[in-house]
Amino acid sequence: MHLERITVDPERMGGLPCIRDLRVTVAMVLGQLAAGRSRDEILADYPYLEADDITAALEYGAARVNEREVPIARPA
Repeated sequence: MHLERITVDPERMGGLPCIRDLRVTVAMVLGQLAAGRSRDEILADYPYLEADDITAALEYGAARVNEREVPIARPA
C-alpha cells in the first residue's frame, strides 16, 4: 500500500488529507479522476506529483469508503 504518502496537518489545507504534505488534497486527485482525467493528464498538470501519489489517493479513498481506520503519515 502507498498510504505513507498521505499526510494530515491541521495547519495545511484545513486539515484535509494531502499528498506528501503538499498543498494537493486527496479529494482533488479523486475529483480529477472522477471527472474522467487520466493519470497521465493529472501528472502532466501537476508535475510534482508521482504515479504512486495517485495510487495512494485511490487506496485512501477506498479505505475511507470501507470505514476502516487508516494509518497516515504525520508531517515531520
